[in-house]
Amino acid sequence: MSLIQLISIWLIPVTIAFILLYGTFKKVPTYEAFVEGGKEGIQIAFSVIPYLVGMLVSISIFRASGALDYIMNFIEPLVKTIGIPVEVVPLAMIRTISGTAALGMTTDLIATYGPDSFIGRLASTIQGSTETTLYVLTVYFGAVGIKKMGDALKVGILADILSFIISFFIVLFVFGR
Repeated sequence: MSLIQLISIWLIPVTIAFILLYGTFKKVPTYEAFVEGGKEGIQIAFSVIPYLVGMLVSISIFRASGALDYIMNFIEPLVKTIGIPVEVVPLAMIRTISGTAALGMTTDLIATYGPDSFIGRLASTIQGSTETTLYVLTVYFGAVGIKKMGDALKVGILADILSFIISFFIVLFVFGR
């Protein structure tokens, strides 16, 4: 067994044990704090459900309405001119909305084109380097009551666009076509 495997097996249990022992040493009622944290976690989970349902319905409407296909047909000539595979553009768009839908698209792209293809590598890189910005803003900001999210939305979308572009160039540079 390598050192890395040994560390990965023991890292979480040792961290948890350290936290519990440290809390006990500092005279913190660790079990009670754990139970209280569990209660808060359940309350937060229930408060997030309406926002989550709203987001999932919105995603379904967006995809079923044909809006995604319309947008894809509109930007396809530009994307082809730049050299970005058209197949990954829907992934870049959906990734900002839903991680699960994006994972399904990534899985489909890898199954269709292969994990070692340019499209497979690009899809994997996009999946790993972008965020579900709209999902995070809707669900988590809504759960804690943040109403003004304009700046966070701008920065999040900009970060996703830059991540998509940088992913393309990194995969192109590291693996070529």
